Amino acid sequence: MLRRKPTRLELKLDDIEEFEGSRKKQREEAEVTTGEEAAGIALGTEHKSREQIINDRIGYKPQPKVGVRSAHFGTFEF
Repeated sequence: MLRRKPTRLELKLDDIEEFEGSRKKQREEAEVTTGEEAAGIALGTEHKSREQIINDRIGYKPQPKVGVRSAHFGTFEF
């Protein structure tokens, strides 16, 4: 492995302004989405558990287990 001298990073005013602007935009978008979710729950149009909301957000769709084979093999589960 080759060793090299550490690279110097400089933080510029433009970089700070860009970062703060993107953070503000993310906060505004988050407030809008949470406001829409709260409005949907308040209206009673869709009642979902916390777990279902998280699963929808991350795109996880749990599948029920089909046929349990543990009955064939005693207490071992596969």
